[in-house]
Amino acid sequence: MADFPQARRTILELGSPFYDAVEAADFPQTILRFRNDRAAAEVGLADIDDDAWLRHFGRFTPLPGSLERPLALRYHGHQFRVYNPEIGDGRGFLFAQLEDGSGRLMDLGTKGSGRTPWSRSGDGRLTLKGGVREVLATEMLGALGVPTSRSFSLIETGEALERGDEPSPTRSAVLVRLNHGHIRIGTFQRLAYLRDAENMARLVDYVLVHLHGDAPGDPVRLLENVVARTARLAARYMAAGFVHGVLNSDNINVMGESFDYGPWRFTPTWDPDFVAAYFDHAGLYAFGRQPEAIHWDVMQLAVALRTLSDAEPLIAALEAFPELYQRAVTDALLWRLGVIPRGEAEDRATIQAIEPALRGEGTAIDGFFFDAFGGVIPDGHGAAFDAARAALAAYRPRGDRTHPYWSGASCSMLIDEVEAIWSAIDQHDDWAPFHAKIAGMRDMGAALA
Repeated sequence: MADFPQARRTILELGSPFYDAVEAADFPQTILRFRNDRAAAEVGLADIDDDAWLRHFGRFTPLPGSLERPLALRYHGHQFRVYNPEIGDGRGFLFAQLEDGSGRLMDLGTKGSGRTPWSRSGDGRLTLKGGVREVLATEMLGALGVPTSRSFSLIETGEALERGDEPSPTRSAVLVRLNHGHIRIGTFQRLAYLRDAENMARLVDYVLVHLHGDAPGDPVRLLENVVARTARLAARYMAAGFVHGVLNSDNINVMGESFDYGPWRFTPTWDPDFVAAYFDHAGLYAFGRQPEAIHWDVMQLAVALRTLSDAEPLIAALEAFPELYQRAVTDALLWRLGVIPRGEAEDRATIQAIEPALRGEGTAIDGFFFDAFGGVIPDGHGAAFDAARAALAAYRPRGDRTHPYWSGASCSMLIDEVEAIWSAIDQHDDWAPFHAKIAGMRDMGAALA
């Protein structure tokens, strides 16, 4: 078979110290449950038929011209602020790299594809429910303007998995995700831990050139890029009402792109203390603490880059995060309100009028932004929003409400709905609510855009 024209294998420039070649699990079945043709079209893969799709993304037959064997990437990371040097790709691998239509390098990575040298006591598998949840998370976040990996493929694999935190045995799956890179903050932390300056410099150049589109050789420039990208990610999480749940440094990539979804949830109201993970007893990654958590992770990148740089310029780059975040969260909230920004001072004052009302009234986030899109807050939201109404009166809408989405009800992705979608699959093998929800989220995304 001829090479796919957009296939790449750029990761091999880094060399064997960065990964381990592995084999995919041999699954009893491969049943296609979701294929993202919209994402596939961007990397030249939309025209392959379902049989070829199952071979490549269920059996992991190599994509011609890309990687000949999957690679489990090596990294360390802080997990709930405790350093762990024993982690890496334990149930996933980098399957292929491709170039999209804009010339950007893209990765196809897996979740649930089998054991690797970093699996420890895990089975390397993914529950079907976990795969369904990740598809729902990425589709909702993409519609809400959050930079995120995209769920590319979900294939049921015919195994019965035992899990201690959910009813077992449960169905199994393998997920493939498409994103702009799997280089994590923890990838840098590992090299700092090993005091490996040579490979640290190689990694800095790889990220700057292939992922950031920048000139090589400047670790401070890399940190500046990551600070700006992650500040935007934190802001977009907040505007979406999203709680990732596990913002460890191994779960933050250097593209500022959300990925690796576990116990995520959307908060129903603007509640800073809302927590997604049942095991986050201290609320470290609560809704309102996510900007702080992401900033802390980026600090760990700065610490790792001390291998190559003096401290002062790294500190200066880090100190830009709060201001960049404030600008980004203002822009993100105005985008969701459907209005055109007016100026930094006016825009911040407007957001400062809205946030306390949202928090104090216990208003449903998705319903509020649906009702107020275009800059007019209906009277039904009460007098607490009077200051916000007055501030928004000066704004021009960036679009109108003619899209059919605005004639229906607001789209949300709260936990009860997630559980209802899963229950239909689990109890009746009914995938209709799942596919209908994806269509609804994409409809919302088109209306917001």
